[in-house]
Amino acid sequence: MKVSIMQPYIFPWIGYFQLISQSDIFVLYDDANYIKQGYINRNSLLCNGQVQRFTLQVPGASSFKRIGELTFSDQMTKIVKTIAQNYRKAPYFSSVMPLVEKVLLHPNRDITFCCQLAIESIFDYLGHNLTILRSSSLSYDRHESAENKVIGMCHDLGASVYVNNLGGQHLYNANHFAQRGIALRFLEGRNMPYYQGIDTFVPNLSIIDVLMHCAPEQVRRALETYSCSTPLVE
Repeated sequence: MKVSIMQPYIFPWIGYFQLISQSDIFVLYDDANYIKQGYINRNSLLCNGQVQRFTLQVPGASSFKRIGELTFSDQMTKIVKTIAQNYRKAPYFSSVMPLVEKVLLHPNRDITFCCQLAIESIFDYLGHNLTILRSSSLSYDRHESAENKVIGMCHDLGASVYVNNLGGQHLYNANHFAQRGIALRFLEGRNMPYYQGIDTFVPNLSIIDVLMHCAPEQVRRALETYSCSTPLVE
């Protein structure tokens, strides 16, 4: 069984969803400390053909608090209006905008809840089944090193394979995982170019941009546009 673990991000880029799509169980790491200036509460969209950052305010945000302790602000009207104005002419606006509104305007503002709702709603829209759990619901030693925490979560879930984004290569040692009965793999997420209503393709935008411009079957193909490598075990 393959497991992946990531902090909850709000409508992240497609590479995040590629990681989810090839996992049997995806764990939202809500035990991790909140990261200011990260992607937990922000991402980028196209506005009038230009990249524009959107940010959801997090009252009381602190790097000394766990993600699971924090909530998004309920002041979402401006952000929702901005998204609607800039994507109203996109081909899949009528199907995708209600999904975006469901997440951003939901009365439960818990960060992990909102991010999980977004992920589940998107995969439901794509007709893709998945299992998502919160790290806070798992049994593992929270005082261990980052690597051993991941190994502990994998053991709790009975995982035989752990898949991480390529950016985590410096964090994890394949030998350590193999000694604990877990194969380590790294996924390199990739953008699949699509028409955005402008002449030049702009990569690495929020999944919202992908969904607004691409048919569900095209998005499903994009979820398979990645490469996966297995580091050598000595």
